[in-house]
Amino acid sequence: MAEPYVRKLSTILLDAVTDKDPLVQEQVCGALCALGDAHPAEALRACEEYLWQHEKLAHPYRTMILRAMETVVSGHISELDKDVARAVIFLASSEMTRAKELVCDWQQAASNVLVAVGKRFIGKVMEEVLSKFQPGALPHYYVVQTLANLAASNVFGMVPFLTSILSTMLPMLGMAKHDTMRVAFCCALQRFSESTLEYLANLDQAPDPTVRKDTFASDIFSAYDVLFNHWMQSREAKLRLAVVEALGPMSHLLPSEKLEEQLPKLLPGVVALYRKHAEAFHVSKSLGQILEAAVGVGSRTLEAQLDLLLAALHAQICVPVESSSPLVVSNQKEVLRCFTVLACCAPDRLLAFLLPKLDASNERTRVGTLQVLRHVINSAAPQMEVKKPFILSSMRLPLLDTNTKVKRAVVQVISAMAHHGYLEQPGGEAMVEYIVQQCALPPESEPRKLAPDSEDLPEDGVRAISISTLYLVSTTVDRMSDVLWPYLLEFLTPTRFTGALTPLCRSLVHLAQKKQEVGANAFLIQYDGNVSLPSPYAITTRLLTVSSHPYLGDGRGAASLRLLNVLHRNIHPLLGQRWATTIPLLLEHLDEHTEETLSQKEWEEKLLAFLRDTLTVVSDNTWTCQLSLEMSKQLPCYNGIAQEKNFLYKCIGTTLGAASSKEVVRKQLQELLETARHQEEAEREGLACCFGICAISHLDDVLAQLEDFMRSDVFRKSTGIFNIFKDRNENEVEKLKGTLILCYGHVAARAPRELVLAKVESDILRNIFQYFSTKDPALKLCLVQSVCMASQAICSSAQANSFHFSRKAELVAQMMEFIKAEPPDSLRTPIRKKAMLACTYMASLEPALEEHVQADLIHSCLHSVLPVLPEPEGEDDHQESLYLDTMRALEGLLTGLLRRNMTPQGLQIMVEHLSPWIKSPRGHERVRALSLSACLLRYFLEHLHVSALVPFHNLGLLIGLFSPRCADLWPATRQEAVSCVYALLYLQLGYEGFSRDYRDDVAERLLTLKEGLVHPDSAILFHTCNSIAQIIAKRLPPEQLISLLLTMFEGLGDPDRNCSRAATVMVNCLLKERGNMLQEKVPEIVSVLRSKLQETREEYILQAAQHSVHLLASQHCAAVVTSLLGSPLPFDSHTCTLWRALAVEPSLTTQVLGLLLEKLSKDVPFKETRAFLLSSSPGRVATLLPLAATCALCEVMSAPASGPAVLELYPQLFAALLLRISCTVGVALPRNLQAKERKGVGSAVAPRSLEPCSSAADALQAMLLRGGNEDVVQRMELEGGWQLLRTSAGHEEGVTRLASAMAKFAGPRLPLVMKALVCTQSSVYEIQRVTSTSFLAELLNSNVVNDLMLLESLLDNLAARQKDTCASVRRLVLRGLANVASGSPDKVRAHGPQLLTAIIGGLDDRDDPHSLVALEAMVGLARLLDLVEPQDLHPVLLHVAIRIRPFFDSEKMELRSASIRLFGHLNKACRGRCEDVFLEQVVGGLVPLLLHLRDPQGSVISACRFALRMCGPNLQCDELAAALQKHLQEGRGLHFGEFLNTTCKLLMHHFPELLGRLVSTGLFYFKSSWEDIRAAAPMLTGFLVLHVEPEQRPQVDLEQLTAALQLLLKDPAPLVRMKAAETLGRLVKFA
Repeated sequence: MAEPYVRKLSTILLDAVTDKDPLVQEQVCGALCALGDAHPAEALRACEEYLWQHEKLAHPYRTMILRAMETVVSGHISELDKDVARAVIFLASSEMTRAKELVCDWQQAASNVLVAVGKRFIGKVMEEVLSKFQPGALPHYYVVQTLANLAASNVFGMVPFLTSILSTMLPMLGMAKHDTMRVAFCCALQRFSESTLEYLANLDQAPDPTVRKDTFASDIFSAYDVLFNHWMQSREAKLRLAVVEALGPMSHLLPSEKLEEQLPKLLPGVVALYRKHAEAFHVSKSLGQILEAAVGVGSRTLEAQLDLLLAALHAQICVPVESSSPLVVSNQKEVLRCFTVLACCAPDRLLAFLLPKLDASNERTRVGTLQVLRHVINSAAPQMEVKKPFILSSMRLPLLDTNTKVKRAVVQVISAMAHHGYLEQPGGEAMVEYIVQQCALPPESEPRKLAPDSEDLPEDGVRAISISTLYLVSTTVDRMSDVLWPYLLEFLTPTRFTGALTPLCRSLVHLAQKKQEVGANAFLIQYDGNVSLPSPYAITTRLLTVSSHPYLGDGRGAASLRLLNVLHRNIHPLLGQRWATTIPLLLEHLDEHTEETLSQKEWEEKLLAFLRDTLTVVSDNTWTCQLSLEMSKQLPCYNGIAQEKNFLYKCIGTTLGAASSKEVVRKQLQELLETARHQEEAEREGLACCFGICAISHLDDVLAQLEDFMRSDVFRKSTGIFNIFKDRNENEVEKLKGTLILCYGHVAARAPRELVLAKVESDILRNIFQYFSTKDPALKLCLVQSVCMASQAICSSAQANSFHFSRKAELVAQMMEFIKAEPPDSLRTPIRKKAMLACTYMASLEPALEEHVQADLIHSCLHSVLPVLPEPEGEDDHQESLYLDTMRALEGLLTGLLRRNMTPQGLQIMVEHLSPWIKSPRGHERVRALSLSACLLRYFLEHLHVSALVPFHNLGLLIGLFSPRCADLWPATRQEAVSCVYALLYLQLGYEGFSRDYRDDVAERLLTLKEGLVHPDSAILFHTCNSIAQIIAKRLPPEQLISLLLTMFEGLGDPDRNCSRAATVMVNCLLKERGNMLQEKVPEIVSVLRSKLQETREEYILQAAQHSVHLLASQHCAAVVTSLLGSPLPFDSHTCTLWRALAVEPSLTTQVLGLLLEKLSKDVPFKETRAFLLSSSPGRVATLLPLAATCALCEVMSAPASGPAVLELYPQLFAALLLRISCTVGVALPRNLQAKERKGVGSAVAPRSLEPCSSAADALQAMLLRGGNEDVVQRMELEGGWQLLRTSAGHEEGVTRLASAMAKFAGPRLPLVMKALVCTQSSVYEIQRVTSTSFLAELLNSNVVNDLMLLESLLDNLAARQKDTCASVRRLVLRGLANVASGSPDKVRAHGPQLLTAIIGGLDDRDDPHSLVALEAMVGLARLLDLVEPQDLHPVLLHVAIRIRPFFDSEKMELRSASIRLFGHLNKACRGRCEDVFLEQVVGGLVPLLLHLRDPQGSVISACRFALRMCGPNLQCDELAAALQKHLQEGRGLHFGEFLNTTCKLLMHHFPELLGRLVSTGLFYFKSSWEDIRAAAPMLTGFLVLHVEPEQRPQVDLEQLTAALQLLLKDPAPLVRMKAAETLGRLVKFA
């Protein structure tokens, strides 16, 4: 039967080849290949017969069948017999040549079949093909193509036929008139030639080792004649390329003499094709082969063609290479291969051609030439050896080219030269210098994004490749060491090579280390023979200076220091040991930081310390003086690099300080003053630093030099001044003065303190004073800065206390003038800051300032600094930093002045100066004034010394000024106000006699309250203010209270509303806390509050006043409640405030809540509208009294004080409000209130919803919060429970979540709550019954009912509702019974029969058309199964399994998921011990479960995974159970095909007898409505067949199965058709 059945399957599949979907077609072909793998001969014969029988089958489908045949043949060529091979050959030959016109895919597929068969049956294939390759007749295109491909695929088989093939082919060449045919012949000749060459190269393995090249020479030459002399002239580009591709390998087979004879024509002919073809790869490749052949035979005629060849090849190499075109890249490689051939045979001619090209100005010409030059340097090194000088000299012009592509090419050439010894020749140094120049190019901060077709390279690319080249040459090319060392040192000092310092230093370090390894003498630099090398002083200066900014230039600081360390013996013989310790520490510091984290000042100090240490170790005055001279000499090199020049000035000062020769010091200082660029601010500062540092060791000499310079002609305007200054204008002289003044300042600041005092007035300030009349801002700044430094120097001296500063008043007055002259609204210079710092230092010196002078100074400074407008955030960091520094200077000045009068009066004077600014309408002025106040108070407190217990008489006034500012609009102001109050309270404690380190718990609470002041929420803000007032009330002396209150009452009119509100909060708090002490003042205070209630329109003042007045309302509870309920809905804010006021006392609140509950139940919750009564659409409107009572309940319970009363009435409130929510879901407001609700929240309307259900939910939330159940409210909020409660669709779920939260967080409340709810289960309102049942059912989900002994009563209550007329109630009853499994699992066994009976009864609920009760029953039963007694469960297992089986394929996802999951639990309950009857159900469920793993719904898939894992143990096959467990773990991805394959394999291995049953069950799903399941069904069948033994075939109705699969091949879904085809391919097993 095998053969007929294979034929039948093949026919079915072959019929399906015409499917329109490409993927299905591919699968059908795959199935055909699968048939072919099992029965190659039968499958091939079936395909052959099908093609013969269906001659009209369209060629695309014939192509697919032929491709399948090729696959089978290729895989089973060794198994085919001659008859099958002959049939296949004949068919393929026929298919290939049936159509005379070209149909490429079809004929190519047929040709491929012949080539595949030809790998073994070459003789039979050749017999068939040659039969269609007869002399005298032009063959089919694909006959020739097949011969070509056979030659490529079976070299040893084909070459013996080539002689006869060529003899037949040669006459045909002349007959071929069409270019397509000619292309085929060219391709064949190319392949024949390549095969022959391969054959000859492997003669030792060839079947006929006697074959010689001469055998083919004459035929190949004849073919060559046609191709070259006739076809190559064609206008068809494709033909010309085919010809040239063939000529390459053919040239190796031509007779030597013929090749020599043809070269003069052949080479120009091939080269001419470059002009005709854009894609030149094939031309270049062929040309390379021809050149190799010519060189191989020692051609003498090649030399005559060199000029032509070189010109053509050079033109090709100059074509720009585009990375997107691989052929262009390949062409370049082939062209370079040609140059290599020419370089080896004619190096002189090649260089004579190439080197002049380097002088061309054209970019492409120069780049191409350089590329060739680099290639031949590397590939033809022996031939180029003697040409090195010529090549080096020819690089002169390319070195000057600025084009980046040329630069890159030049660098690459130099790299090649370095590896081959060129740079050791004369002229090599120029190449090294060029590399260094490119290393010094500036890197681009953001490399340009180049277009794909752009030929430009970024400058950074040249720099990067140059750096890499320099390092590689230095480290890997040993012969370069003598070239580069010490030559590279010459590039360290010139500034034009600054960008190359890092790579230079790295290379030099490596070279120096290599020299050290050779020997000490080799390492030492010989300056005698290298006059151009920089001196040790120049190297030291340069490397130290550039190290001041260590992260520039790719980390040149670390590189410079390492080089300095390596060169220590060349710098000075004594430095080695010390630098071996100090330099690594500097490097370690750099490693620990980044450019962002490094402190520049700290780093410079470290370098200067390193320099001082070096000078100390050397201790040679001559060496030191030489170093200082070199440093001065290098100064001009850093013009324009201010920071490095500034550091170099510091180095000069340090070096001069170490010099012992006073003459040298003064001379160099004079030169520095004369040559400095005084117009530049940074240079003036640097020079001044130099003088200051030098003054540490040479104070007298420095002052004398400055004095001499001041007396020189520089400052005179006569004509007899030095020539160097004769062109200076007046502005330059001002700059010079600025330099001089700064020098005096730095000298004062840095010189030894014991020497400065004697000279500060006589020598320093005396010379500064004469310039105070200037109007120049820069000179002003210099003056202020120098005075500041001088004053600071005096103050820091040990003798400062005894120093009498005679010109102090004069200097302070001058500083004030400078401060007043600054613009008050902007801050652009540090003049204010420096002037205030100077005044601060001077204020501490004797004599003391007069009072009016001090007052004027404070006034001037405050008016100069506080009004300055703040810069927009993030715009100018420099301005922000300058302002902060100026504020710190002002703080220091005020603190210094306060220090001289540390009394309450002195503090009051300071606060009086600041008071107008504290109350300023401008926020930035307030925050600054409060900041200064806090600073002064802190200082006063820290330095407080109380000798006797005296009153702090102005405490109340000061607290009244500062405390309302705790609510200022600016958060920073609030923080500072608290700091002020905090300091004042501690000052009071100090005056009461407490020690300074005493910490008062009450006052300390102020610090914890600061966080509340940051919060923008006004409620938090004013609550914090209230807390602050409480603290003040506890610590304020009684006699200060009334002054504080009166001050705060004035604050109610503060223009800042926040501060006004804070005053009201604090007044109320003080009245509450300390009112018992104000008995006589109560009438006055109440009168004030009453007037505010009647007059003010400010809401916050109104609320504060009402808080006091509403205390009286507690005497008339019932009347107040009744009247307030009569207020219009919605309640306005005043009414709401009154309701909340009723919650002040618990006893009063209990009465109020009780009255409101009565009102809530007095009327029906809603009325049916006429529209509702007349139609089926809902139309319910809320009644007013319950609605008002609900809103009132919400307001009362929203007050925190209502808590005790809420606890007392907790169960009644909870039940009433929950049922109020349920019966108002979907209930509308009365029409007259709807308009008000739509208007939203007005100015006097409370921000609460009037919507009936929402208001009830709000009230329930308030009740829970007041009842101490915040956790319940938060859980509901997190889970969206409140929103669900308000909607019809989500109400039931909302109730469930509420019950869950109550069970978790409010367990002790449940007995009474449950009792209250049970009473409502007979309610006439169905929704209320649903709500109460849902709540009670969910309680059973928690163990709390067991703990509270409520389980029995709850179960009885729910069981009583099983016959309720409402299906939702019945469903919820089942849910509640099932909840026992999770709430009280240990009680399930005791109630097992009762629970199972009730829930299984739910499976048969006939009054539920949507099966929701059944769904609930299945879900509940799944939860209970693991917990009931086995003897209770086993009798019902089969009934339940049979009852739920129809739901497996339900259209509803929930029913499918629940039934399948329950089926898994039934299996789990059996625990591998199921009876045979139930085992039948397990086996029957396998196929649905496996197929529903492809269900469109994820929950169904998850259920199937679970059920299959549970079924495993019951199938009594450990291996299968383990596989199910492994593949179907939750959370693990499932490869369905792999899993199904494994499962079917195990099923058929262990249960082969189930094959028929599984296949027949699967057939049912061939008609499933879900596409993925329809596709999975044949897939299952296919895997079962794949793994079953053939002898099980009788179990399967093959006819039925084949017919069903054949039908699936017409399914509309391509995936289904694919799987059907795949399965058909597997049915071959039963053949």
